[in-house]
Amino acid sequence: MADRAPFAGWRVLEQSNGIAVSYCGKMFADAGADVVKIEAPQGDSMRRWSAGGPPGALFGYLAAGKRSVVAARPEAAALLAGADIVLTDLTDAWALDDLTAHTGPSAVVVAVTPFGTAGPYVDDQLIANEFILQALCGSIAGRGWPGDEPVQAGGRLGEWLAGTFAAAVAAAAARHAARGGRGEVVDVSTYEAMAIAMGGLSAMSASVLGADSLLHQRSLELPSIVPTADGMVGFCTITAQQFQDFLVMIDRADLVDDAELASFAGRVERRDEFLAMVTRWTRARSTQEIVDLAVALRIPVAPIATPEMLPTIDHFVQRGVFTESERGVLQPRVPYRSDAMTTRPPGVPPELGADAGRVHWPPRPRRPEGADADALPLSDTRITDFTAFWAGPVATQLLGALGADVIKIEGVRRPDGMRFSAGRPPDWDQWWEWGPVFLCSNNNKRGISVELGTEAGRAVALELVAASDLVIENFSPRVMANFGLEWDAVAAANPRAIMVRMPAFGLDGPWRDRVGFAQTMEQATGMAWMTGHADGPPVIPRGVCDPIAGLHAAFAAVAALVIRDGDGFGMLVESTMVEAALNVAAEMLVEYSCNGIKLRRNGNRGPGATPQGVYPCRGEDEWVALAAMGDAARVGLARLIDRTELGADEDGWRDRADEIDKQIAEWAARRAVADAVDALRAAGVAAARVTAAAELLNDPQLLARGFWETVDHPVAGSFLCTGMPFAFLGRPRRWIRRVPPLYGQHTDEVLTGVLGRGRRDLAELRAAGVTSVRPAGL
Repeated sequence: MADRAPFAGWRVLEQSNGIAVSYCGKMFADAGADVVKIEAPQGDSMRRWSAGGPPGALFGYLAAGKRSVVAARPEAAALLAGADIVLTDLTDAWALDDLTAHTGPSAVVVAVTPFGTAGPYVDDQLIANEFILQALCGSIAGRGWPGDEPVQAGGRLGEWLAGTFAAAVAAAAARHAARGGRGEVVDVSTYEAMAIAMGGLSAMSASVLGADSLLHQRSLELPSIVPTADGMVGFCTITAQQFQDFLVMIDRADLVDDAELASFAGRVERRDEFLAMVTRWTRARSTQEIVDLAVALRIPVAPIATPEMLPTIDHFVQRGVFTESERGVLQPRVPYRSDAMTTRPPGVPPELGADAGRVHWPPRPRRPEGADADALPLSDTRITDFTAFWAGPVATQLLGALGADVIKIEGVRRPDGMRFSAGRPPDWDQWWEWGPVFLCSNNNKRGISVELGTEAGRAVALELVAASDLVIENFSPRVMANFGLEWDAVAAANPRAIMVRMPAFGLDGPWRDRVGFAQTMEQATGMAWMTGHADGPPVIPRGVCDPIAGLHAAFAAVAALVIRDGDGFGMLVESTMVEAALNVAAEMLVEYSCNGIKLRRNGNRGPGATPQGVYPCRGEDEWVALAAMGDAARVGLARLIDRTELGADEDGWRDRADEIDKQIAEWAARRAVADAVDALRAAGVAAARVTAAAELLNDPQLLARGFWETVDHPVAGSFLCTGMPFAFLGRPRRWIRRVPPLYGQHTDEVLTGVLGRGRRDLAELRAAGVTSVRPAGL
């Protein structure tokens, strides 16, 4: 069985001026595709991008291994006719209809734009960069202490997120087209992707629980990032046990029974007292000493990675997660790997137009359409889903939305922990059916209960593996070993099965068995270092790492299916959460490696817009976000605040940033937020109200686009749920075809219909506690 790149021979045409489409194209280039950038004469704007020094570092990371042409319309049309996938952000002269008019019938065209291609925000020509989208999607409103200025997530994570969504859906659609399916035009909205991953937790909670939702107030976690004797360390105590162990670790076992501190709300009330006692303890110890103690107690922990520290972290060094490009720049490697899959090492980014006249893509011959040409891309795929919490379920939910038959296995003694998170109290009937994140990340799945710690349960799982194409799990590595369900067992049961494992830190290395949540990844990869006020501590973005990990795993799963289509063999794929996070946080490392620049958090300011920030308006906790993204916007803003002498000069605005911020704040404080937004937009300045995530449920753009889909759940009732952040143009937009399963709801259906078990078998399994309609111990 020869190793090979999954997308070798695929032709991908990329037209972009930002991160999202560039990163999508990079994912295909990494996996072996021939990616050609078609650029305007001035080139991709990322060539000129600088986040703190000379331009080129981030472009080099995103464009390595691609080719570049500057083509007039006839030449560009010829390339379009020969492309398998076209990726565009519609920022150059070609409109979407122009592109699709020149592509072949099997081509997949993917447009990634701020709001999608239709809807009131598009009709109103709303201007938005990542910062404005964060204000709209609930990200900024939820980050910071009540009463303080809310703050953005650093690093433009929404753009990376949208690019990863685009890559996963493009790969699945193109594979389907290559096997006799029809081409697709995919309309991806960055705003919708951010609404899922950056404002989604609070919006999901508000949708399911209404007024009872607890996830609505601006907050930071306690404990989180604190100073040590020689740096900073970050904690994450998700469970009550972890928090109790944390108190023991900091020599405050006397507070274990303090009911007020045990609650997050109580810690917020007493945050000064709590932080003082934590930092007294941490400042007296080194980072490594604290990490060793926390790891021994299984408390999620990580050193706070800085640009210069990242390449020296022991786990990253021993696993070889960083690689040198041909230009000598250190960068994260591809975040998934398999012995049966080749990925391309980072090459050299192309000079503008370097490949003019060298790209010859004859039109693809018309492929005969199969009987299922109009089916969803993965409608012939079955998945055994062992995932839990959020990252793994995001992967399988996306694959399920694209047509896969996803069968979710939950233990009798240990169901998916998200069933119990932030839902109803235990005195509610069927309270385990109310977890908002569970309900919004497990659609399009059949749910079965199987106690994997028994021989009979393991046998059921292996029978299901034998009937599946994909097996996906995201436990810590020791869990599947304890169940006897590692790769050897899976391959023996089904040589064609593809097993995607999603451990937090990897299947080997010194951090292999550590507990890790999204917060831990954000602390360890630099995301936290890039988030927060300039004069304050780093802050976790909170949440985005789970979807990012899930989307990379879904992309890797499709890549593995493409290889299997050719050789018929299954494979083991490792797709780690931490390496997915490192890839989307790569700017910090590549800037340091390439230019010696140590990027860091800077509050709500950021390159690409000057000024940029949030300012309080009339009313309680009302803020306006604005971003002046060019000379005309600065001139318009100068008129509004009666400082016309400032003109358009960006350097002048930047040099007087603090003074100007005060003047903008005085201007905003006299106005209602809606009036401030209207005035700014009329002056050509991108602006938005800093919107609470719960208000996304009434957002006119999301409603008009059909982003929210109604779920009628037998226990939780009717609520709005996030669908997918993309539409297949020409098809009805309805991604949720099956509501999230009740615990064990489909056990009998799957065991009889898929595995051929008889009624007597089912009764014996139930009597032995191998299956159940109710989690054990409740």
